[in-house]
Amino acid sequence: MKVKQKSKRAVVKRMKRTKGGEIKRKQAFRSHMAHNKTTKTKRHLKKDSLVSKSDKARYDQVL
Repeated sequence: MKVKQKSKRAVVKRMKRTKGGEIKRKQAFRSHMAHNKTTKTKRHLKKDSLVSKSDKARYDQVL
């Protein structure tokens, strides 16, 4: 009997798959020591970004 591999719940809670199959994630370096960062930097960190192509294969296994 073949057993299905479970997805890593921590990764599932942090990432979402887009309609085109890419993986969307939050930006790092947003909350900690934010008073040292400029308003422009914090504004740009609000936006989600995509997982790079080199990391996508690893996240496909755990999602």
